[in-house]
Amino acid sequence: MTEPASEDDPEPCERIPAGAGGTLCVPVRPGPAGCVARMFRTPLGDRTAVAFTTPERLTATLGAEQAWISLSEPALRSLARPLGVTALTVDPQFAAPAVKDDPDASPDRFGSQLMGVLRVTGAIALVDALCLWIG
Repeated sequence: MTEPASEDDPEPCERIPAGAGGTLCVPVRPGPAGCVARMFRTPLGDRTAVAFTTPERLTATLGAEQAWISLSEPALRSLARPLGVTALTVDPQFAAPAVKDDPDASPDRFGSQLMGVLRVTGAIALVDALCLWIG
């Protein structure tokens, strides 16, 4: 059981992200011993753990098929630390939409979707290169 913070204590015993209610929705994938927290990359290529404050935000960003579990921020950081991941991104806003298989789609439509994803990916790579070059 956690002891309540005293008046002398500058921080509470456990940090809770604003609006999270103590738990975060963490995307997972199947692993050899159950499920494994998914790690992502930032636009600059650094590894980060990702979590969402609500299931709706997770679904809006990663899709309804994405499996997830509830974890506290300290628990997620403890899972990510042995992997060398120290960053935590909560409620990321920018993600490319999932590519959907549409058997009725014409080749031109699929090609334009693919080109859009490639343009976004190329733009991110260009911005990353400029950031590294400028310093």
